[in-house]
Amino acid sequence: MITAPKNCFMNQKISFRTEVREDDCKTVRKILESTGFFHDFEVDVAVSLVEEALQQGENSGYYFVFAEDNGITTGYSCFGDIPCTRNSYDIYWIAVSQDQRGKGTGGLLLKETERLIGEKKGNGIYLETSSTEKYLPTRNFYLKYGYVIEAVIRDFYDYGDDKVLFVKRLNPS
Repeated sequence: MITAPKNCFMNQKISFRTEVREDDCKTVRKILESTGFFHDFEVDVAVSLVEEALQQGENSGYYFVFAEDNGITTGYSCFGDIPCTRNSYDIYWIAVSQDQRGKGTGGLLLKETERLIGEKKGNGIYLETSSTEKYLPTRNFYLKYGYVIEAVIRDFYDYGDDKVLFVKRLNPS
C-alpha cells in the first residue's frame, strides 16, 4: 500500500497490481473515455492491448500497472520494451480517471511504472503526446517528473498537431 503525497487533495491509499483481469477491458475504456482526451479509435487501440495481454500474457510484450483506491481501479499504465533495443521501454498509455486527476495518482502510477521498468533493467523510457493546447497539462506533468523533450515531429497526428517525444534515463551515464 502506497500513500499519496501530503500535497494531494485527498488522503488516498493507492495500491498497485500488475495482473491483467478480464474486467480491465471495460475499466480501461471507462478511464480513457472519462478524460475527454482520446478519440474512440484511440480508446479501441488501448483496449486491444489489454485483450492481447489477456490472450498472450507476457508474450504480448505489454505490461500493465493498475492503480487502485479502496479496490477501485482509478488509473493505469501500459508499457513494453522497444524491439531491437537492449534497455529502452515505451510507456504506451498512462491515464487516470477524470474525477481522480490532480490528486497524485498519476505521479504515483508513473513512479511505479518506472520502478518496474528499472527492475527489468530498463534505462531509457520513451513516451509521446500531442503538441496541442489541450495536452499542455500532460506535457507539464512529464516535465515535472524529469522527462525531457527529445524530439518534436511536426504535423504527426494532424496538421498543426505535432508529436512531442519525451525521454527519461533511469541511470544517466
